[in-house]
Amino acid sequence: MKMFLLFSHKLTNEQIEDAKKSFGVNEFVYLPESLQEIWSNIPPEIEDIKPFLEDIKQFLRENANKGDIVLIQGDFGAVVEMVEFVRYWLLSVYATTKRVSKEIKKDGKIVKVSEFKHVRFRKY
Repeated sequence: MKMFLLFSHKLTNEQIEDAKKSFGVNEFVYLPESLQEIWSNIPPEIEDIKPFLEDIKQFLRENANKGDIVLIQGDFGAVVEMVEFVRYWLLSVYATTKRVSKEIKKDGKIVKVSEFKHVRFRKY
């Protein structure tokens, strides 16, 4: 079982372990650099992003098998487009997090620091 990663970060150890445990994932597939550049930089000026995402769709057509998982997070319009694109052959998910805030004293000042902790993957 593969998990394809359409998002702009690297998986945390907690996310890796959760994907293995929850879905039986044994391979994580990051986008090739050229496609990651596309996914991470959706131009806000273009009206129709469907043609802009075609290379990513083709990558999934060529590499994903029915039942594989795709983690999709990013530009809202691109997320909706890709969730719709994969809906009949891949399981699309997103990561949920919990914010843990702490106040620490730094250089005589109180600073609020927020840390985001992975909770689970949720199906679209």
